[in-house]
Amino acid sequence: MEAPAIFTEADFYQQNFNPQAYLEEYYSMSDGKEWANVFLRQNLRSLHKMFSLDELRGGTLIDVGCGPTIYQLLSACERFQEIIALDYTDQNRQELEKWLRNEEGAFDWVPVVKYVCELEGDREKWAEKQEKVRKKVKQVLKCDVTKANPTGPVSLPPADCIVSTLCLEGACKDLPTFCSALRNIRTLVKPGGHLVMVTVLGDTFYAFNKQVFSSLCLQKHEVEAAVEGAGFEVKLSEAQPYTESTECMDCQGVLALVARRRPSDTA
Repeated sequence: MEAPAIFTEADFYQQNFNPQAYLEEYYSMSDGKEWANVFLRQNLRSLHKMFSLDELRGGTLIDVGCGPTIYQLLSACERFQEIIALDYTDQNRQELEKWLRNEEGAFDWVPVVKYVCELEGDREKWAEKQEKVRKKVKQVLKCDVTKANPTGPVSLPPADCIVSTLCLEGACKDLPTFCSALRNIRTLVKPGGHLVMVTVLGDTFYAFNKQVFSSLCLQKHEVEAAVEGAGFEVKLSEAQPYTESTECMDCQGVLALVARRRPSDTA
């Protein structure tokens, strides 16, 4: 497959993004999708490492652009007392809430949860971990990272930490929009609080269910500069190559980044 000729607009996501098909393609950990398994396990290891840092703990974590997924919360839930999940599309929020309520037909995250529990030293604590995530996610709200107040008309108190995984590169049509989105989501975190990101590098598209979605092609130095320009200090930045062959995306690497909002930043 090839990248779409034009940027995938928000309305297209709202009308066409199928969360069940997306989850099945990228997060099922099935034997036939080793390319997706490698990508997912790599990201889970990065998140585990980042959320093991001493300074990453506190009261509230906001997940910006959660999609229909919970993998990004599995390590984070051990460090924060409550979680607020944000996403643009109605169907993604509904799919997430279905899992949070443990409803019949919700996506089976058990293989992924077990993998994270194994990273933490006890694979058998998977049921306990699932329950912890369900209890700690207090709200699931609509957001638009291109708006000055991403959660408008709702205003949230600034959190101790925000996490954003595989979101901004799909939501932003170009580098200036990406930089602007980072400035917008900065308002969701306290001065002195942290930003945790997982961002694909060199990627122009991702696909599933015979549909192709654009991805902003980013390089490590561009992401770091955008984060610094948004009022953060980069504390950790590690890029790993992604070399698996697949027609579902053209990702060349993944960047794991932790940054701290400057304590003096009151804008």
